[in-house]
Amino acid sequence: MKMRSILAAGSLLLASAALAQPPAGLLTTPPAGLLATPPAGLLATPPAGLLATPPAGLLATPPAGLLTQPPAGLWDGTITVNDVAIPFRLELSGESPNIRGAFFNGDDKVPSTTGRFENGSLVLSFSQYGSKLEATWKDGVLEGKYMRSNRTYAVRATRAVSPQAAASENVPSIDGLWEIAAKSSKGESAWRFVVKQSGAQVSAAILRVDGDTGALQGTYRNGKFVLSHFDGARPLLLEVTPAADGTLELVENGQRKMTAVRTAEARAKNLPAPTDPATHTSVKDPNEPFHFSFPDLAGKTVSDTDAGFRDKVTIIAIGGSWCPNCHDEAPYLEALYKKYHARGLEVVGLFFEEADQLKDPARVRAFIRQYGVEYPILLAGETGELHDKLPQAVNLDCWPTTFFLGRDGRVRAVHAGYAASASGVYHDDLEKDVTELLDRLLGENSMAAR
Repeated sequence: MKMRSILAAGSLLLASAALAQPPAGLLTTPPAGLLATPPAGLLATPPAGLLATPPAGLLATPPAGLLTQPPAGLWDGTITVNDVAIPFRLELSGESPNIRGAFFNGDDKVPSTTGRFENGSLVLSFSQYGSKLEATWKDGVLEGKYMRSNRTYAVRATRAVSPQAAASENVPSIDGLWEIAAKSSKGESAWRFVVKQSGAQVSAAILRVDGDTGALQGTYRNGKFVLSHFDGARPLLLEVTPAADGTLELVENGQRKMTAVRTAEARAKNLPAPTDPATHTSVKDPNEPFHFSFPDLAGKTVSDTDAGFRDKVTIIAIGGSWCPNCHDEAPYLEALYKKYHARGLEVVGLFFEEADQLKDPARVRAFIRQYGVEYPILLAGETGELHDKLPQAVNLDCWPTTFFLGRDGRVRAVHAGYAASASGVYHDDLEKDVTELLDRLLGENSMAAR
């Protein structure tokens, strides 16, 4: 309170010197303790109540903990991938040296597992991705690098500011469901483009058969929507320009050009439809039980013939800790396990990893901790061994892919990929279909299923 009074008095003194005629409410005669005619800018002799030496706590150099670390809160960053600067948002919290950070996937936070700020350097580890952000803080700017999967990307961030969007009445509406003509190595002819719009603000996702891009967020400016995503993985910049014919012109990472049409129009014109994830993958013989036998992280072999799976409905989740869409799926699988386990549901993750992770699965362990996974995760092999290790599957090429087994061990359904919450109605449809499927399978007894 004393310092506020001092600062207020100093502000009043300078204002008096600047104004020829002080406004009402300001004294024309300085009160006792303030000089009537101060020297330019500074008092030669401090008046009573103003100390020549600042009191303890008001040092010329701020003490430790005061403006000696990046301020907590939101930061606007860019990550540079192939010379393209992709915007993202970062949140910092805590106090030096124990700083934590978080990326965002829409409204969902992707938190760091550890963080530290010392001697002007920030280090955030995201062990669930096996990645790390290192940056120095100078003149209000964080600048450094992000390292993941033996790759390094430049990053830069400043304190977040509210974007200046165009007036709502000048913003074209692109809200709704669209389809993008696309050819992929998985045999796709089209992808889905899901857009949620509120005025100039947009959240969207491209949904392929293997899953979505994560939430692409941004705003309308200079005649186009500029959207981006980076949550520790999947960096993507998407520029969306409404065309005069009602289509959307899309530019991905400044290079790839695509066109989107309304889903209703695509069906009316009989354009190729997006691949159905429920039929993309199958098994050679649906009458044969699905077999697996792989070690868990402790080295114990877990097999489909174990007593724990007898007469149980089982979800077999094919994935890996390197796979962003598998990260999206993990909390959902854990929720299903908790909800239905007492009724006879088991869940097993078959993870295919890099050779170093199979030797020391540190990232897999962090994945398990991050999502509170209670069902077993097995180390099935390297990614290139997928088809050799699971020879019963047909057209198995998506990460993740989920097999649903009845109480008799036979495959009753397969779903390729995972449509996360950014996929809107397709996410809702997936959860509804899975709930109905599990209720039906759990309602069967093993003899009836045979």
